[in-house]
Amino acid sequence: MIMSLIIGGIAGWLAGLIMKGDGYGIIIDIILGIVGGWLGGWLFGILNLHFGGTFGALFTSVVGATILIAIIRAIKK
Repeated sequence: MIMSLIIGGIAGWLAGLIMKGDGYGIIIDIILGIVGGWLGGWLFGILNLHFGGTFGALFTSVVGATILIAIIRAIKK
C-alpha cells in the first residue's frame, strides 16, 4: 500500500514533467499516478507487454498517468 502511494506520487510527478505542466498538487499527482498505473497496466495487458518489479511498475504508471493527463487536458479544452 505504501509502495503504491510512493510509486503513484513519483509517477504523477514525472508525468507532469513530461507533459510540461506545473502538476496538480501532491494529492492529485498521487491519484493520477495510481490511476495511471491501472490504465497503463490495462493498456500494456492488451498489447501483451509485461514489466515486472518496481521500475516496471513505475514505468507503467508514468505511461498511464501521461496518457491520463493528455486526456484530461483534451477534455478541458
